[in-house]
Amino acid sequence: MTNETLLQKLDWKKMDGLIPVVVQDANSKEMLMLAYANKEALEKTLSTGYAHYWSRSRQQLWMKGETSGHTQKIKKVLADCDYDALLYIVEQKGPVCHTGKDTCFHYPFQGKSE
Repeated sequence: MTNETLLQKLDWKKMDGLIPVVVQDANSKEMLMLAYANKEALEKTLSTGYAHYWSRSRQQLWMKGETSGHTQKIKKVLADCDYDALLYIVEQKGPVCHTGKDTCFHYPFQGKSE
């Protein structure tokens, strides 16, 4: 399937033009972050080879690492079976989280273990 066909199949209406993007490290397979892309961000990601997202708080397009230098080089982009979420498999340069952590997922919930 071509990039253009996939872009058209994505469900842009479900979240008012945004698609959730789960980001995974290509080497460690660790989940790094969750962000959102609009069509422009995804097109920029595909054309440049570096992860671009839509900032919901700033209401603007941004490239991961544009100020920090902690870029995400795209290795693969996958759409899920419902065409309403994306997985970016990336080569992460530096820490991913604005807190300086290697992943944004670093607050464990406490609960019963089975």
